[in-house]
Amino acid sequence: MTEMIHDEDVRSARLLDAQDKAVELFAAVQSRGLITPGATESGLSNAVRDLAAELFGVSRHWHKRIVRSGPNTLHPYRENPPDRVVRDDEILFFDFGPIFEEWEADFGRTFVLGQDPAKHRLRADLQVIWQAGRRYFEADPEITGERLFAHVRQLAEEAGWEFGGPHAGHLVGEFPHEKIAGDDIEYYIAPGSNKPMRRLDRSGRRCHWILEIHLVDREREIGGFFEELLDLGPGAGVLPAAASPS
Repeated sequence: MTEMIHDEDVRSARLLDAQDKAVELFAAVQSRGLITPGATESGLSNAVRDLAAELFGVSRHWHKRIVRSGPNTLHPYRENPPDRVVRDDEILFFDFGPIFEEWEADFGRTFVLGQDPAKHRLRADLQVIWQAGRRYFEADPEITGERLFAHVRQLAEEAGWEFGGPHAGHLVGEFPHEKIAGDDIEYYIAPGSNKPMRRLDRSGRRCHWILEIHLVDREREIGGFFEELLDLGPGAGVLPAAASPS
């Protein structure tokens, strides 16, 4: 484990640097054409793992690597649906937690193969709702995880989707970050998390958060996922549009 750092400027810079590397990693996933029909979810997961090692020397991921496609995109993080082959005209998402020089990234993106308008709308709405969730967080200095979760779930429903997960994010930091135990709901953006999110952790340092949005349409059997740092970074609430694989 890295030495505990209390300088908040250093901590913020390290977390943002880890996220920047995750952005580069997924740009390379797309530019190298790894997402193709006929690939398996497990094969794509291994390909991203190998690419992270090649580009950045990453040898560890702080949580299980997730690639889900088609109906598997309905499943939240804790479930483990059977491995699946990616098909034409598919929606799929990636949720990875690479460790860059002992600092965690937690990064999720959705990709669409083909031109299905419902899948493209879902992918676009992920970013719209994420941005709206960040603006809501920024506007309320005393916001709790419970209130933020209720807001993003409402936004999902207003856009015609179901919110697919039991929470909408969690703490993040050096590896391993503040231990998240099953009964420590205050470490999540979730119902029952009623402490102010802007607070200090048990070591007296500022809490940093990941916001994650999981939208699903159970009738169409499609889902999508988007996550990154909630409380850090310039231009908060302004994210680039995600590109689809060609």
